[in-house]
Amino acid sequence: MSTIHVGREGKGGLRTRSAFQRIHRILPAALGAITLATVGLLLVADLVPTWLTRQGHDRLGATPLALIAIAYLLHQTVLRPAPKEVLKTVLVAVAFLFWSANQVWPTPFAAMVFNDIAIALFVLDVFLVIIGWPPTPPDEGFAETSRDFPQHDKVAARRRTG
Repeated sequence: MSTIHVGREGKGGLRTRSAFQRIHRILPAALGAITLATVGLLLVADLVPTWLTRQGHDRLGATPLALIAIAYLLHQTVLRPAPKEVLKTVLVAVAFLFWSANQVWPTPFAAMVFNDIAIALFVLDVFLVIIGWPPTPPDEGFAETSRDFPQHDKVAARRRTG
C-alpha cells in the first residue's frame, strides 16, 4: 500500500514547515521577553539617573513601546483573528508606535501631536471594548481565542453533549 502525501513537499518539506511554525509561535514571546528586559533596563535607569543621558533615556523608553507593538502584531499572525480583530490589533500597534515616536521625536510640536494621536487611538480601542466591537463569542477571553487552546474545542463539545 502506498502513502499519499498532500502537496508536493514530501517529508523534508513538512519538517521545514513544522520548524517554521514553531519559530512563528515562539518569536512573539521571545520578542515580548526582550521587551520586558528593556523595561527592566528603563526602570534601572530611573534608579540610577546618571547612568544615561536624557536622550539615551528617551531612546530606551521608546524601545519597549515599539518592540511590544511588533510583538503584538506577530502574535496576532499566530492567532489568525477575524478581519475586524486584525483592525483592532493594528490600531493598538499603531498607538504604541506613535507613543514610541513621541519619546524620541526632536521637534516638540510633532512629538506632542504623536502623543495626542497615541492617546486618541488608545481611547478608541478601550471605547470599542466597552461597546463590544467587534463582538466576540462568550467563550473567548481577553486577547486570546479558542484557537490558542486545542483542548478548548474538545472540552466545550463535551459540555454541550454531556
